[in-house]
Amino acid sequence: MSDHGPLLFTPLPVAEAPKGCRRCPRLVGLRKSLRQDHPDWWNAPVPAFGDPKAWLAVVGLAPGTEGANRTGRPFTGDASGEMLFATLTKYGFVDGVFANDPADGITLNGAIILNAVKCLPPENKPTGAEINNCRPYLAKALDGLPDLKIILALGRIAHESIIRLSGAKLADHKFAHGAQHALPDGRTLIDSYHCSRYNVNTRRLTVEMFEDVFEQAAYISSASRP
Repeated sequence: MSDHGPLLFTPLPVAEAPKGCRRCPRLVGLRKSLRQDHPDWWNAPVPAFGDPKAWLAVVGLAPGTEGANRTGRPFTGDASGEMLFATLTKYGFVDGVFANDPADGITLNGAIILNAVKCLPPENKPTGAEINNCRPYLAKALDGLPDLKIILALGRIAHESIIRLSGAKLADHKFAHGAQHALPDGRTLIDSYHCSRYNVNTRRLTVEMFEDVFEQAAYISSASRP
């Protein structure tokens, strides 16, 4: 039993923000407010979810209000995870049946899901300082994945956070859906529009577009194997 409600899956043994993290006063204030209205919600930094031997890391923006901030599992509990988990399932990363609830008991094989910002930001818009404050947790998590080959960034904020922590220059690595970036450590970054409800409903991101970036990841991974 978590002190923020029941945790229905086992967090990964990677670097995580403490549940009482106070690096970002604005996000701390929002958590406190939501705990008063929803004491049974997770309302804390959301841990990574997936395989510690993952070769693919999917990096999102931040927890959604009624999604991961409520359930404690990335991309779970609202519409944002439906396309992501459907695609992960199609490409063989999901063991079990995703039901958009941590109680579904799924596990990931070969993939891990993280966020650039681990706490819910107001209006889903973290400030630059908040992104910077959380970047060390993302860096430690990625460094703790010895088999990681490919990082899939969902949206510009995730893309820029990964480029910055890699030591590369943003000017040399601009965000674009389907773009590939060779990182200094030998890993490959692939960009995708975020699979948010807005992007899906407006068809800025289609199923075919999203599957295409997974096809790229699969091709790069298979090409790099001895």
